[in-house]
Amino acid sequence: MSPLFERRKKIFCRNKLALVSLWLFVALFLLALLSPVLANEKPLLLKYQNHLYMPFVQNITDEMLGGNLPTYADYQDPFTQAQIQKSGWALWAPIRYGSDTVDYLSTSPFPVAPSSTHWLGTDDQGRDLLARLLYSLRLSLCFGLLLTLFASVVGFCVGALQGYFAGKTDLVIGRFIEIWGSLPQLFILIILAGFLQPTFWTLLVILVLFSWPSLTGVVRAEFLRVRSLDYVRAAKALGASDLNVMVRHILPNALIATTTYLPFILSGAIVALSALDFLGLGLPVGTPSLGELIREAKENLNAPWIGLSVFILMTILLAALLLIGDGVRTALDPYAKEEEEDAA
Repeated sequence: MSPLFERRKKIFCRNKLALVSLWLFVALFLLALLSPVLANEKPLLLKYQNHLYMPFVQNITDEMLGGNLPTYADYQDPFTQAQIQKSGWALWAPIRYGSDTVDYLSTSPFPVAPSSTHWLGTDDQGRDLLARLLYSLRLSLCFGLLLTLFASVVGFCVGALQGYFAGKTDLVIGRFIEIWGSLPQLFILIILAGFLQPTFWTLLVILVLFSWPSLTGVVRAEFLRVRSLDYVRAAKALGASDLNVMVRHILPNALIATTTYLPFILSGAIVALSALDFLGLGLPVGTPSLGELIREAKENLNAPWIGLSVFILMTILLAALLLIGDGVRTALDPYAKEEEEDAA
């Protein structure tokens, strides 16, 4: 590691809020990735009549567990559970409900309040709320990270072209960005939803098309500033190509300036997906998402545990991302670095 990186790392670690937020975000991300293992109606490992199965990744039929039907086994069925206990054993997930598992054995009307069976209660369709939150968090984080990646790559490339070549290139691209940014994103999504079934990937493509301009201004300014420095002029005088100069000499400086924006873009992507799902313009009905849970909370004011759970999760997630972004900005700021060193 270079001395400069070590100094920036120390400054970031001195920011306790940013450091705690980073570990909290990593913990939430790991929980989201492990949601099929943490919350699943199917056993993680099953031994039945000397045969070993992994039902959460395998399709086990009712006939294979001593039943008479060729359909997939229902692990909530008392008969199936009795067969497993009689002729084998099963290793269950900590939460024995999936994202779309309805608790048909419940004796209380839905939504059910928090209890030892459902730690955060259920929604209005009898699905475990904690399981829905875990799967919703996984989908939101994966969507947000992919959107941040693709939008940043496109925005970075466009901004680099603007700043490096300047002149007419900068003028044409700048006018195009102004026109593109003035398009009503919500109205376009409403129109597309009328004849196109929204899916994870179609929504991702649409939002990338409207999100990439967020970085172009910063990248353009950084390329405009660095392109006139002596070491860049020397590289061009020695015969280096434009691509080589952009990638080897200007790109590292521009990456430092744009890194601080990534957590904010990620939080904006999560909010955008949640808003679209809340309005019914996002993912298909039934897909576990934070926006759908917010809509369910609005429609079930007599079940405050739904709204409180989603509110607390989104508050923690978005606050962590904003604090991480602020910590990275402070660590990369040369003036803030000098102040930190003087204080030490």
